Amino acid sequence: MAFAMVMGLAACGGSDSSSADATEGTDTPADAKKYIIATDTTFAPFEFQNESGQFIGIDLDLLAAIAEDQGFTYELNPLGFNAAVQALEAGQADGVIAGMSITGERQQKFNFSEPYFDSGVVMGVAAANDEVKTYEDLAGKTVAIKIGTEGAAFAESIKDEYGFSTVTFDDSSAMYMDVMVGNSAACFEDYPVMGYAITQGVELKMVTDMEQGSSYGFAVAKGKNAELLEMFNKGLVNVKENGKYQEIMDTYIQK
Repeated sequence: MAFAMVMGLAACGGSDSSSADATEGTDTPADAKKYIIATDTTFAPFEFQNESGQFIGIDLDLLAAIAEDQGFTYELNPLGFNAAVQALEAGQADGVIAGMSITGERQQKFNFSEPYFDSGVVMGVAAANDEVKTYEDLAGKTVAIKIGTEGAAFAESIKDEYGFSTVTFDDSSAMYMDVMVGNSAACFEDYPVMGYAITQGVELKMVTDMEQGSSYGFAVAKGKNAELLEMFNKGLVNVKENGKYQEIMDTYIQK
């Protein structure tokens, strides 16, 4: 059952529809600019497709709430994390919201909003795996990571110390499956993402405490779309004050 569910998630990421229109903000003038916002495809609970094929999640619900609050419209372009960042760099997108960690390296290329979520990295193994419990247990083994994520950066930073190698994937579903079928001994992922996957039936378990991670932010290209960034920040303050932010968090993350 878990295999079928994960493969279903992977299939959702390959939808023929690469963009979705959003028309938040009924007071927006007809000739106002529509922003192109790129995002990931499968990074639940931040962005993923529901049974109807609609993209939902913390990031997308938050973006919709902020757009409505600030009166701007946007076109959503689900590309996958790596492709979304590349689109922003190439000027093919005005912004990216995709569980994107605010790091010093990324701040050289992008301007970030105020943080909207604080995350961290955990190590996950197959639910039936009782042999790998610590980083030391990874010696001589292969670890699965998702390209461009904080989990990948953390794994790469410790692999020489603990003697393991890494294999990369473009999406979380494929990474999880590699661990579940035994090709990789473990994977590293942001804790709310892996935690949500486990609650949905993915047969993994988290075996380490959360490593302190960076905060997530909405990104625009360096020196561009300052007005969009300002609206995001103002809207974020407002949705936190009116309770919408907490409502979104409670929808996807159970404490």
